Amino acid sequence: MPGRKKITGVKPMFGNQRSFSMRATRRKYNPNLQTKKFFVPELDRRVEVRVTAGEIRTIDKIGLMAFLKRRGVKVERLLD
Repeated sequence: MPGRKKITGVKPMFGNQRSFSMRATRRKYNPNLQTKKFFVPELDRRVEVRVTAGEIRTIDKIGLMAFLKRRGVKVERLLD
């Protein structure tokens, strides 16, 4: 996936799928990853990243640079 950087740290969760008889079988809950373009004024360009839907709301609220700082991700990682 050239151009798309995954800056999220979320992984799938695991749990049980329950039938009507309450028989349990293991299943996987995948994160809601989306590809989104954000404009970064510090770089004067748009970057395309893969983030979860919840993280998109956080980035809209605090900004991409503050989100990256909170996660401990360097900006250069988005430019590769």
